[in-house]
Amino acid sequence: MEGDFIKINKWLLPLSWLYGVGVNVRNTLFNMGVLKSRAFDVPVISVGNITVGGTGKTPHVEYLIRLLQDRCRVAVLSRGYKRSSKGYVKATLQTTMSEIGDEPYQMKRKFPKIAVAVDKDRCRGIDQLVTEDKSLDVVLLDDAFQHRYVKPGINILLVDYHRLIIYDELLPAGRLREPLDGKDRADIVIVTKCPKELKPMEYRVITKAMNLFPYQQLYFTTINYEETLRPVFNDQNGTKDLKDLKDSHILLLTGIGSPEQISHDLASLSSHITPMTFADHHLFKQKDVEAINKTFDAQPSPNIIITTEKDAIRLQQAQGLSDKVRANLYYLPISIGFMLEQGDSFNNYIINYVHKNSRNSILVKAKDDNKSKDSNRAGDRPRTISFRNY
Repeated sequence: MEGDFIKINKWLLPLSWLYGVGVNVRNTLFNMGVLKSRAFDVPVISVGNITVGGTGKTPHVEYLIRLLQDRCRVAVLSRGYKRSSKGYVKATLQTTMSEIGDEPYQMKRKFPKIAVAVDKDRCRGIDQLVTEDKSLDVVLLDDAFQHRYVKPGINILLVDYHRLIIYDELLPAGRLREPLDGKDRADIVIVTKCPKELKPMEYRVITKAMNLFPYQQLYFTTINYEETLRPVFNDQNGTKDLKDLKDSHILLLTGIGSPEQISHDLASLSSHITPMTFADHHLFKQKDVEAINKTFDAQPSPNIIITTEKDAIRLQQAQGLSDKVRANLYYLPISIGFMLEQGDSFNNYIINYVHKNSRNSILVKAKDDNKSKDSNRAGDRPRTISFRNY
């Protein structure tokens, strides 16, 4: 289990030790209060990791959006990786991907009613969001576990099942961005991308090996795929069912942090899969487009290109894709599902936190407390406070 996709370069361990010294100094300065962490009067939920590479941050943030958006006003704040803009930018439906980055762009398109903003300085970003919308109820911080200048109300740490942090090493020998004890800051730890057939013994082994504190909650999630592929371009011929791909030659086109999982899962659909892998957040250039066109043309028919939703956003911006490629380019929507029937427990934890700490509930409660003092003097019963719905 621990060796699934982990490669440790033992020759680089001395450099990892030096890297760890630097990270420990920084964390110690925060722990001692020399470097300051700010708390906010709006609920803040951080989702992130301590590894380089994908752990499923975007689908987990989207899960939180779906959970909360009909209950309260939600904002997502990201740094906007690889964007062309600087400083604070709040997305509109007219904002381009290059201005805010691929993941915030994807979230704004999928959830147009929520606020989506980017800012490398997360404290400034939260201040700006709160200033612009006094009715904001919760801020979701995307990829901010190590941005310690913000003190979130809930800190969610994601750990890839295929690369468990307990078996990894610090950069550059491994992929850890900080020592293992960094996980102690998490309120919730989620082991992501778990196989659906995970056995009870494996749950117990992972739970024991993670060695969490009593105040920390451990959850397990898996990737759920929709049964239909969706076209990347609007001029295509509608959706395709996964069950119809048995005899197809699939070009699996990915530019994500950990493509191993989708490759493994699609193997059950077809025995003819050609992987074409790019780096995470890869912006497709002319030479990449030419390579895609050439590789697809060389495949036997029937053939199809399958990509991820995040890659689809960037491929829509690529110039020069052939008509044949455009007509056969589809993405596979995913979502996350909780295992061990843990979904209700997680949902209640999140909802109760936002309910209890909502900035607007605090303001309303203060006003009602003043009124209740007056009503108590008059012998009246104080009013109860309810969480707002939208």
